[in-house]
This record gives sequence, C-alpha cells and structure tokens, in this order.
Amino acid sequence: MNLTNQTELIFLLLVFVVGFGALAKRLALPYPIVLVIAGLILSFVPGLPRVSLDPPFVFLIVLPPLLFSAAFATSWRDFRYNFVSIFLLAFGLVGFTVLGIGGMAHMLLPGFDWRLGLVLGAVIATTDAIAATSIAERVGLPRRIIDILEGESLINDASGLLALEFATALVVSNRTPSLGEGLGRLLWLIVGGIGIGLVIGILVNLIERHLEDAPVEVTLSLVIPYAAYLAADALHCSGVLAAVAVGFYLGNKSSYFFSSTVRIAAYGFWDTFTFVLNGVVFLLIGLQLPYILNQIRSASPHELFIDAAEFVSAVIVLRLIWVFPGAYTAFLIRRYILKQPESLPSVRGIFMVGWTGMRGVVALAAAISLPETIAGGGAFPQRNMIIFLTFCVIFVTLVAQGLTLAPLIRALGLAVGVGDDGEERGTAQDAASSSRTAPSFAGR
Repeated sequence: MNLTNQTELIFLLLVFVVGFGALAKRLALPYPIVLVIAGLILSFVPGLPRVSLDPPFVFLIVLPPLLFSAAFATSWRDFRYNFVSIFLLAFGLVGFTVLGIGGMAHMLLPGFDWRLGLVLGAVIATTDAIAATSIAERVGLPRRIIDILEGESLINDASGLLALEFATALVVSNRTPSLGEGLGRLLWLIVGGIGIGLVIGILVNLIERHLEDAPVEVTLSLVIPYAAYLAADALHCSGVLAAVAVGFYLGNKSSYFFSSTVRIAAYGFWDTFTFVLNGVVFLLIGLQLPYILNQIRSASPHELFIDAAEFVSAVIVLRLIWVFPGAYTAFLIRRYILKQPESLPSVRGIFMVGWTGMRGVVALAAAISLPETIAGGGAFPQRNMIIFLTFCVIFVTLVAQGLTLAPLIRALGLAVGVGDDGEERGTAQDAASSSRTAPSFAGR
C-alpha cells in the first residue's frame, strides 16, 4: 500500500470514528460498543480496503499513551486505598483464569491440550483499561466499583503478558520454566518497570519546573509515555507498569509545575488524542472478523459457534467464581489487617464487578502476536482458532455484557446519577486538596 492509499485509509478511519462517535452520543451508548459494532458491519462492505491490526501498532503506539493518560487521571489515594482488592483481581484473577482455561481447554475445544489452554487463558485474561471504565461511568456504576475496575485494568496487562510469555514458551520450545525463573522474571518485570517509570517521572518533574511554554509542555507530555515504555522494554521489564508508574507520579505532582494555561491546553489535546486512539482501535477490532474467519477452514460454522459459545461462557463464569471469595478475602485483609473502615461488600456489588470484565484490543493484539511456528519449524498449533476465540470473547464481553450493564445496575439497585456519586465526591476532594490537585491532562 503506497503513501497515498495509506493517507486515504487513515482519513477514512477518522471519518468513521467521528461519525460513529457522534452516533453513540445520540444513542446515549458508550462509544466503544458502537464502534466495535460499526467496524463489524463495515468489514462486510465490498471493496473496503483491508485494515489489519498489527501487534506493534497496539503495544508500541496505542498502549503507552492510553495507560499513561488513564493512570494520570486516576486518584493515587483511591488506588492505594483499594490496592488489595485491585491486586486480587489484577494478579489473582489473571492466574485463576489462565489455570482455569488451561485445565478445561481439552474438554471445551477439540485439538487443545493444557499447554494451548494456558496460552489461550493468558491471551484473554486481561480486561481493557478504557472499555470497562468508560462503559461503567456512562451507565452509572458506583464510584467505588469503578475505582477497583480501573485499577485492575491498569495493571493486569503486566501479569497477563507475563503469563503469555511463559505459556508460549511451553508450546514453542516445549520447556517448562522453573519456579525460581518465574519468580525472578516476575520480580524484574514489576520492580524494573515501576522503577524506570519513577525515574523518568522524577526527571520530567525537574524539567517541567523550568518550562513555561504550553506547546512545548504538551509535546513533552506526549513523549513521556513512549519514553517510559520503550526504556522498560529495552531492559526487558514491564513497559506497561513503567507507563502506569510515570502517569501516577506526574498526575500526583502536576499541580506543582503546570500553570492554568498549560492545563487547559494539555487537557484539550489529551482529551482529543485519547478519543482518536480509542476510536480507531475499537473500530479496528470490529473490522478484523472476516480476516479471522478466512484463516479457519477446518471447522463448520456450527462447530465454531458451539465452541465459541462454550468458551466465552467459561471465561465469564471463571471471573464470577473468583470475584466472590476474592472480594471477601480482600475485605478481611483490609478490615482486620490494614484497619480500613470497610463494610462487608454486598453480593450485588460483587456480582457487578464480576460481570464488568470487558476485554479489548490488548487481548486481540496478544493473540495475533503469537508466533506462527514452533521449534523444529512446525506451525504453532491452533493459532488461528485462538485468534478467533479471542475475538469472540472481546465481542461478547464488550458488546453483549456492555449493553446489559445499565438494566442490570437498575435491577440490582446500584445505579447512581451522573454526578450523584463521582462528581460530588470529586468536588469534596478538590475542596479538601485544592492546593495540590490539578485537573488531569489525560482526558477519558
């Protein structure tokens, strides 16, 4: 594809994002849902150019600024307060999902063994940082639940991608990493990623104190997440955690170095930039189905439907199984060990945390990034089926579950009006800490 065709394609995607984004606003629906459905419909339009979703585009171009902006806009105080609940989802649930799918894969899917099950479980274990919270906020979930979902989706990419790294090694080289190797790798991913993010954050904080030019500072804010992610990736630690760490750090420090003029300019830029990135990737998700189906010729449509339905159901059920003991365990730790004034979580609230497990572009990119061959030159087994099943999980959890959130919240009596919970609490926090808290430049 030459430069002219690439430019026309980018222009066409942006037009679709604007048009369907406006339609989502008119229909009062979260835009990720509308854009995925729109992409799916457009994918069957004859003559539309093929638009592939390349893993490097997701991991190196899209993911760093979205994680950074979400972390910048997240209250560090709330994240720290809810850390036990977040940890049990971001690490505990990811491990439970990977092992659960690994154990059930041979019963659910023809041609799958426990190793391929672990790969598939790792691919779909992580929730989407944008889809879950943007949908949850739009339909009126209580702020406390949104804080936990947001924290989970910010850091579970690291645990999910680590699990995928080890599971893929089992299939490609038929080698099982030792416990010490696994723990050492996990420790370096976490400590190295967070450390690099904090170092870059400290350097940026020092630089920002000597800048007073809005265009320069806004441009610097765009460079930061890529610098953190690439530096961590070069040192083979977690670029995800590096981008999140620098976002948290600078979000907490921004009131010290951002003037009101810079905050207004930066907020406008990031609000637009993150919308465009999210819009494009959700649209691209929907556009992938025909290409995915073209790669699967060994099964009939009926067999594919049955396999996908059983697998997606298993993924949803596994999350629901985990969240109840996980929530009560978190309550006991927070109440009796950390001495937090927590009340016993309600069954309704726990169920909504379990039901709000949307998957997104990271899962699909992880599936597509699987190697095509294994040691010895053979094809990676069931690779196309893994990609297809991942798409099905994304579509069902994002669209089907997303559309059921609002009626479920109302039926369970959990709904809060826009501003009844989040805005009132945010106003109180701003009044209590106006001297140190600045508006985020990371629009959501």
